[in-house]
Amino acid sequence: MQHIDFELEGGHVELNQLLKLCGLCDSGGAGKALVASGAVRVDGATESRKTAKIRAGQVVALGDVEVHVRGGSVA
Repeated sequence: MQHIDFELEGGHVELNQLLKLCGLCDSGGAGKALVASGAVRVDGATESRKTAKIRAGQVVALGDVEVHVRGGSVA
């Protein structure tokens, strides 16, 4: 299992953008397609909302990659 630590800037990041920023897909649109396919889990549950607000402390998983969202202050 690969682990990525993502340092959040601000209060949240949209799920499709997080996938792009972590290099798990090439674009926000590709991120939306991954979410729509049912391949993305947030805190262990399949997430179907493409622009779900991901906040510090959450874990996003795609295949064998886990993204741990850290930090972030409310902007």
